[in-house]
Amino acid sequence: MKGLVAATFALASAVLVVGLDSARQQSPKSPSAAFFAGRLPRGLPVPRVPPDNPMSEAKVQLGRSLFYDARLSGNGTYSCSSCHQQARAFTDGRARARGSAGGLHARGALSLTNVAYNTTFGWEDRERRTIEAQMEVPLLNEHPVELGLKGHEPEVLARFGECREDVDRFRAAFPDEPPVVTLPHIVKAIASFERVLLSGRSAFDRYLYEDDHAAMSDQALLGMKLFFSDRLRCSECHNSFNLSGPVTYEGARDAPILFHNNGLYNVDGQGWYPERDRGLFDQTHRAADMGKFRAPTLRNVSVTAPYMHDGSISTLGDVIAHYAAGGLGGRFQSDRIRGFTISQSEIQDIVAFLESLTDEEFLTNPEFADPH
Repeated sequence: MKGLVAATFALASAVLVVGLDSARQQSPKSPSAAFFAGRLPRGLPVPRVPPDNPMSEAKVQLGRSLFYDARLSGNGTYSCSSCHQQARAFTDGRARARGSAGGLHARGALSLTNVAYNTTFGWEDRERRTIEAQMEVPLLNEHPVELGLKGHEPEVLARFGECREDVDRFRAAFPDEPPVVTLPHIVKAIASFERVLLSGRSAFDRYLYEDDHAAMSDQALLGMKLFFSDRLRCSECHNSFNLSGPVTYEGARDAPILFHNNGLYNVDGQGWYPERDRGLFDQTHRAADMGKFRAPTLRNVSVTAPYMHDGSISTLGDVIAHYAAGGLGGRFQSDRIRGFTISQSEIQDIVAFLESLTDEEFLTNPEFADPH
């Protein structure tokens, strides 16, 4: 087993640490580095922060309060946390999310675990490249309605502007930008809170970055070896320190934008997806983009069931079985989905590894919880 530990440690380190040299060499005096000092788990780089929304503690605390505040929705019934619950790694446990008006969405709510490192946001949006830009979707979308602010902006802003405590909180976060209670300030504050939702204290992290070889079970180590193996090739789509698609951080080079068709549907024998959600195709109308979605992070994946963009697979074991079968085929399926032979015990090994990515400190951190 010691040989397995050493070999797997070396392989995982090579996959996850690649690309971090520039982050380690960045100036510790940068404003973002100074803010995140003491907040970053070992192994995670400083998040990239837009110049027009520098980090501050007052802004993070305002964003945290707004994230959990149902007054932010048009009808006053929903908050960001309605679909992004801390105990579920900021997902909601639904196959497909419901908006504040009760409408069922085509997709499940994505985890906000380490969302600061995303290069794109949502399941298939190639245009929105910052958390601030992505915030426009849940706030203002009408088809489907999420928080439902569209047409209710003055009413929603008045709910906060009429409360002295809220105004003081906005003023502390944006001291030089009157008026302070504005929609752009709401967006910037919530984005700042989401940037501190950093997870890096799972058993896997302690094993890899803190040299704690007792953190992971023998079964999880076997699963880790399979995950990073050439036979299964899971890490081709779920790689880097975030076990996701491409990442960005302070000092990093621009990363490619990647979306994948993982063979989840083939409704006509040619590879088409259900009309309710055809991935990137619905933006570009290019056949080659049929069924393409972003590969999300696998951190805390054991608490984010059900799986896939529409929650159509219930368990991690069934997810592995889908990839082992090589997907449902069709001319649009990614050539990375080729299928592989795997035993039931090996599936359980991989599940054990995926469970080792759960960060209990992140799921229970009082600094991320509802302040109300």
